[in-house]
Amino acid sequence: QVQLVETGGGLVQAGGSLRLSCAASGGAITIYTIGWFRQAPGKEREFVTAIRWTDGRTYYADSVKGRFTISRDNAKNSVYLQMNNLRPDDTAVYYCGRAPWATERLTSETTYTGWGQGTQVTVSS
Repeated sequence: QVQLVETGGGLVQAGGSLRLSCAASGGAITIYTIGWFRQAPGKEREFVTAIRWTDGRTYYADSVKGRFTISRDNAKNSVYLQMNNLRPDDTAVYYCGRAPWATERLTSETTYTGWGQGTQVTVSS
């Protein structure tokens, strides 16, 4: 089973940037659609972005469009989330999830069959 580990979280002021990494081990990431989700205190986990394994097509939640960018580097077996112009309401634990062979329902949490442990992102005002 491919395992995922997120890194790169931290504390940043509003307007700042962070780059999260999702590194895979135990197998190649190439057959997996990778999604980023986040969960703020007292809220349900919500979709942020995903990158489809077949063609690299990307999907974004409306709340992050134009500010966040997802990318993948199959040679490094990793997916990245560049977050710019961060806002206090971006504060959450960010998780990457894997969905083997997935091409549909990529914004749904139930599509993903494995998750990393999460990384905390805190944006101060």
